[in-house]
Amino acid sequence: MSVIFSIIVPAYNEVGVIAATIQELRQNLANQWPGQYEIIVVDDGSTDGTSQELDQIPDIRVLRHRQNRGYGAAIKTGIRQAQGVYIATFDADGQHYPHDLLKLGQAIQEEDLALVIGVRSRLFHSNLWRMPGKWILGWLSNYLTKTKIPDLNSGLRIFKKDIISRYLHLCSDRFSFSTTSTLIFLNRGYALSYIPIEVKKRLGKSTVSFMSGYETFLLILRIVALFEPLRIFIPASIIVFMAGVLHAIYPFFVLKRGLSTGSLLVMLTGILIFFFGLLADQISALRKEKYE
Repeated sequence: MSVIFSIIVPAYNEVGVIAATIQELRQNLANQWPGQYEIIVVDDGSTDGTSQELDQIPDIRVLRHRQNRGYGAAIKTGIRQAQGVYIATFDADGQHYPHDLLKLGQAIQEEDLALVIGVRSRLFHSNLWRMPGKWILGWLSNYLTKTKIPDLNSGLRIFKKDIISRYLHLCSDRFSFSTTSTLIFLNRGYALSYIPIEVKKRLGKSTVSFMSGYETFLLILRIVALFEPLRIFIPASIIVFMAGVLHAIYPFFVLKRGLSTGSLLVMLTGILIFFFGLLADQISALRKEKYE
C-alpha cells in the first residue's frame, strides 16, 4: 500500500520525550492508517542524547542535521524526503494528541483541501509572557491578509505536498515556518480549514525566545510585501503624506509663511512611497507567475 501521509516530527533536545511521543503516535495510527503513513523524525543537531534515543525506536525514518538549523529547516528537510501525498507536522514535545491528527487527515481528504490547521482551543496555550506578542502578531497578520486567522502558528497541520513544496524557499528556517506557510496559503487563495484540537502541557523546555517573535514579525512583513505590497505601502504613504500636511498647517494658515521646505519634503516622500508601492506590486505579480 502506498504512503499517503508523511508525518514529520522535528526534534531538538527532546531526550526522554521523543520516544513516548512516537510510541503514542504509532499506537493511534496503526489501526486507522495501516500501511498508509510514515513517520520521519528530523533530529535538528540535538546535543542531549536525543539522537541515541532515536536509534532505539523501530519503524521510523530518522534524518539528521549535523548542527542546529531551526524548526523550519527541519520540516523542510523532512518534506524533501517525504513519500506521502500529504505532509503532516507533529511536535516532538508531547503537546499534541494523535487522534487530533486523525481528524485533520480525514478533513483534508474528504474536503479536498490544500491545508488543514489544528486550532488550539485553550486561550492560554503558551507561557503568559509570550501571549502578548502572539496576539500582536495575530492582529498584524489578520490585517495584512484581510481575514481572521484563529491560530497562526499551530504546529499540528497537514499540507498537500505538491503545493507546500512550491513555496519552501519562502518559508522560514526558524520557528516562524508555521506562520509564514499559513500566510502564503491564505494569500494565494488555497482552500484551507481550521479544526479545533486540544493540547497538553509540553514536556521539556521550550527554545522559543523573544528573538523568535521578532523574526516572525519581520517575516510577516516580508511575505506580505512579496505577495500584497500595497497593503504596506499605501498606509505608509498616507501616514507620511499626512504628517507633512499637519506640519504645514500652522506655518501656512497662522504664520502666513507658506509651505516650508520640510513640509514639502515630507509630502513628497509620501508620494514617492506610494509610487514605490505600485512598482513593488508589479514586481510581485511577475514573481507570482514564476511559481504557479
